[in-house]
Amino acid sequence: MQTKESLRIAVIGAGPSGIATGHELLEKGFTNFRIFEKAPAAGGTWHLHTYPGLACDVWAHSYTFSYRPNPDWTSSFADQPEIEAYLQNCVREFGLEPYLELNTRIVRAVFDEDAATWALTSEKDESWTFDIVINAMGNQHTALYPEVPGRDSFAGDTWHATEWNHDVDLKGKKVVIIGSAASAVQIVPEVAKLASHLTVLQRTPNWIMPRGSKPYSESRRAWNRRLPFLIRATQKMQGIMMGFVHKAATNGNPMMENFEKRAKKFIDETIPDPELREALTPTSSYACKRGLVSDGFYPTLMEDHVELIPAGLASVTPTGITTANGRTVDADVLIYCTGYRILDFDRIEVLGKEGKSLADVMAVAPESHKGIAAPGFPNYFFAVGPNGLVLNVPYFTTVERNVASIVKLLGAKQEKNLPSLEVKQEAHDEYNDWMRSQFGLYSWGSSNCNSYYQNAAGQAPFLFPGDFKTYDEFHESLGLEDFHS
Repeated sequence: MQTKESLRIAVIGAGPSGIATGHELLEKGFTNFRIFEKAPAAGGTWHLHTYPGLACDVWAHSYTFSYRPNPDWTSSFADQPEIEAYLQNCVREFGLEPYLELNTRIVRAVFDEDAATWALTSEKDESWTFDIVINAMGNQHTALYPEVPGRDSFAGDTWHATEWNHDVDLKGKKVVIIGSAASAVQIVPEVAKLASHLTVLQRTPNWIMPRGSKPYSESRRAWNRRLPFLIRATQKMQGIMMGFVHKAATNGNPMMENFEKRAKKFIDETIPDPELREALTPTSSYACKRGLVSDGFYPTLMEDHVELIPAGLASVTPTGITTANGRTVDADVLIYCTGYRILDFDRIEVLGKEGKSLADVMAVAPESHKGIAAPGFPNYFFAVGPNGLVLNVPYFTTVERNVASIVKLLGAKQEKNLPSLEVKQEAHDEYNDWMRSQFGLYSWGSSNCNSYYQNAAGQAPFLFPGDFKTYDEFHESLGLEDFHS
């Protein structure tokens, strides 16, 4: 007789999705699990990344677990230290510390078809056997660099925003920041406070809205602690506004034009130079690329010692860079704000049935069944798999939905004494065929969009093509009938 207590479960990653997974497992009576984390502390991307200016671009009260609101946020948009502290507090409050295996990087997972188990191996050559693997690794970990001549030839200090070098003092230095998207709009205002000259390379402009971050007084935080419904009311209002973002990403919806006009107005109000205004105005539709928020990026570009070059990187030299429009720029420090390898399934070697490689499968067709499973990989689940995020709700909302579905399936598996669960190819294909018919409804999924939402083959494996109500309905219908046992 299989029980919840007997099911051996490995959770890989102790960021928000790994913490949510651990919480859901304990809530539903599963206690035989470990959460493997490569870093010395939980927190995922909010522990790994420490660059200056780092903050969440979602309202703080919406960037929490539904079952653990935080009345103590100090502003309407939380910065990295606060978010990391919140997540680590959650680990303690949820009782997850005994389940953590810190400083343990899993490098290999191999499925044993006869035993219906997974063999996991760490970077230190430690090994374990589990019945279930839940991949809870985030997607903003692996730095992405531009492939240009001479990138390793630079004689000065250089790093990627993901791996910020706090040992280098930027005061009085000539700094070049390569990239102008999500991390750059936060970093540029901070670096400009120190550098003697700052050059920002922008390959393509982004749609940027004002953040409007406001501090929360101690009095307000005290009222939030006393009257939790105040937080719920705030979250409800923010949820409505996130629904507007979903509409603004929908081709043909008037909200898209509305958002674009608001973003252009922001440029007009903050950038008096007409040439710079033109360089900063996107030609793509709103939400083709990730929409950004920043109060300080545009004003910083108007400072005398800051220059935006609207061109990509052509090459790196020992003393600086050359740009795609022929400029040569000398630098003491090069900082790459060039994004991450999204959905990089080769970070761990995962071998499923018949030795099938997950990385190879996802390189050809980055697809999953309802964001949580893939054919050929029994008892292997994603906390956030391909198309496993929804645009009109906070990240935590989708993650909680995903892990609730996984844990529900595990409970049904144990109740029925099933050795394994592998999603049926026909169920997987039917679901992904439906998604393919929907991608073109959104700017980020349209064939003329070029962004990290799409891969080189034009596939859009990042977001779910619909709202959360639709996604939730798909998960409500998920059951053992979708799986081979």
